[in-house]
Amino acid sequence: MTVAMIFNAGMDGFARAQQDATQASANINRATTAQLDTQQLQLGRQPQGASNGETLIAPVAETPRLEQELVNLQVAELQAKASARVISSADELLGTIIDIRA
Repeated sequence: MTVAMIFNAGMDGFARAQQDATQASANINRATTAQLDTQQLQLGRQPQGASNGETLIAPVAETPRLEQELVNLQVAELQAKASARVISSADELLGTIIDIRA
């Protein structure tokens, strides 16, 4: 395996972690908004952003579970840290190779 391949693996892992974190964040937002809308309806109020009696609450099956999305966000963070270590190791390896050859 070459240094370039190691570096690319780290970059790919970091990009995947960023995508996963973005998706988890969006799902956390959706879950939180759905919970707030449900609370508003239970209090007999119209949810924010709703007009003329329309309901903005997603069906229960489509609403992401907040706990699972928080776990997904934590996993994405750990994946980003691991990928950063891979990138750092590739950088150190390349530096060592340059020092040996110089």
